[in-house]
Amino acid sequence: MVEKKNAHQIVLNARSDQKITTQTLIKNLFSEFFELHGDRVSGDDPAIITGVAYFLGQPVTVIATDKGISPAEKKARHFGSPTPAGYRKVLRVAKQAEKFKRPVLFFVNTAGAYPGKSAEEKGQGEALAECLLTLGQLKVPLMTVIFGEGGSGGALALACGDRVYMLENSCYSVLSPEGFAAILWKDRRLAPEATELMQLTPTALLKAQVIDGVIKEANDTQTLEAIRAILEKELPKLSALSQTELLEKRYARFRKF
Repeated sequence: MVEKKNAHQIVLNARSDQKITTQTLIKNLFSEFFELHGDRVSGDDPAIITGVAYFLGQPVTVIATDKGISPAEKKARHFGSPTPAGYRKVLRVAKQAEKFKRPVLFFVNTAGAYPGKSAEEKGQGEALAECLLTLGQLKVPLMTVIFGEGGSGGALALACGDRVYMLENSCYSVLSPEGFAAILWKDRRLAPEATELMQLTPTALLKAQVIDGVIKEANDTQTLEAIRAILEKELPKLSALSQTELLEKRYARFRKF
């Protein structure tokens, strides 16, 4: 019973408005961040923030989901659920990063891709598939930090790189516990029980070798320091690999699943 309660509490914490924000991460981890807009096809999705910056003096590309803070901002960003334009913006910026040999750093907090009719009409499935295919073959280091929710293909499309880390109070799953409970038991109220079966907590995913590490989470300052330490440790290792080694190791990482 304790394990079940803990898993459910982690999901609640991952969704909390008290979580560290995307803006806080970008402002404090990077210097000279310059935001890039638009997918060059249909528009600019505010649920995805992208740009170039420096991390400890190294040029990097930053890609992050953003749920927003105020009610109006949350609505405008559709609560951090990207549309096809958002994922196409990801692809555009990622290809630019490859051209200029910049590592790509993803920060994910999303319940999933935007589920509206308009998204399906504009090719949501194709956009997600293209992210998986293209990012999986990108010839620069890719690192992902899931700092809140990591829901469904909407999160997977941004977590197909060389290293994936999660904050202690985050989750990563094929769908929400409520959706799982509704499908399996026809009762969304059984979501707490679903969290146990889904194995979506950082500890369970680390044990299954789906992720590479769990980042300690406390106040914003301590959390930022913990994330910075991981990036500072892992980026040089990935950057030192040749393109062939990088792609071979990435391929092996996902084949083991």
